[in-house]
Amino acid sequence: MNAIQETNFHFPGQTGFYRGKVRDVYSFPDKLVMIASDRISAFDVVLPRPIPFKGQVLNQTAAYFLRATADLVPNWLLNVPDPNVSIGLRCEPYAVEMVVRGYLAGHAWRQYRDGHRILCGVSLPDGLKENDRLPTPIITPSTKAHEGHDEDISREEILDRSIVSESDYVQLERYALALFERGTAMAAAQGLILVDTKYEFGNRDGKVYLIDEVHTPDSSRYFYADTYDANQKASLPQKQLSKEFVREWLIANGFQGKTGQTVPDMSDDWVRQISTRYIELFEKVTGQRFEPATDTDPLSRINANILGVITD
Repeated sequence: MNAIQETNFHFPGQTGFYRGKVRDVYSFPDKLVMIASDRISAFDVVLPRPIPFKGQVLNQTAAYFLRATADLVPNWLLNVPDPNVSIGLRCEPYAVEMVVRGYLAGHAWRQYRDGHRILCGVSLPDGLKENDRLPTPIITPSTKAHEGHDEDISREEILDRSIVSESDYVQLERYALALFERGTAMAAAQGLILVDTKYEFGNRDGKVYLIDEVHTPDSSRYFYADTYDANQKASLPQKQLSKEFVREWLIANGFQGKTGQTVPDMSDDWVRQISTRYIELFEKVTGQRFEPATDTDPLSRINANILGVITD
């Protein structure tokens, strides 16, 4: 299939363009057009090969959860005119990501394993092992870097440095925990555990909005609920749906995004495996059948579908 590596459109009324790790974002006076490419990133590095259907999975998963949580938190989404495209309100992003963790996994586990008991200002108890459930969900914010690595930061640092006002930050915390609770319930209904996730927020006319993606495989980690207890008791790895398997493959091949390290070669078979895992996640977390967009010229399709909306 023709995976989408990047887009380079020029739309009537367009005022700006930004290429993120995964999304190409076209700015208009009061709206944003976000195109989810098939690029894949890990350790804040874009890997050399795009993954077929990954962008469609991300876009449609995010749209599903944005619609399912709109009663909890105002969000930016207005329209989904194409499998890879979302159009929404233009907001001023807060310079932090709100990471919510219900379990000791991924980055949090690696920090804990290395002896750290305070993560982003949050104290963690001794005696935990990888993938244990935390006593209560915690928020471990990170800075939102345009380039390079996002960095852990505490609530106190955010307020001391005036990155976010205290009143707004309290609202971000409240929204993040409410979203995590809803995401946890929705995951449980599908036989999954929402392990951790990140939320991004923006401000528009003094109002906080949820922006970007929500509960997707790029922003979230899921375990299978039916095998969780047995695997923990036996100290076995958890069967999971997330991008962690890509990170684990990179680590096993000597890459963690550090200076001097080289991204390992990605074989055709490995690319197909990643694509299959993303589709599996979409179907498992949403309970919907994935209908791949299989046209041979996705860029022309995307361009036409966007023009059909912005020129109405």
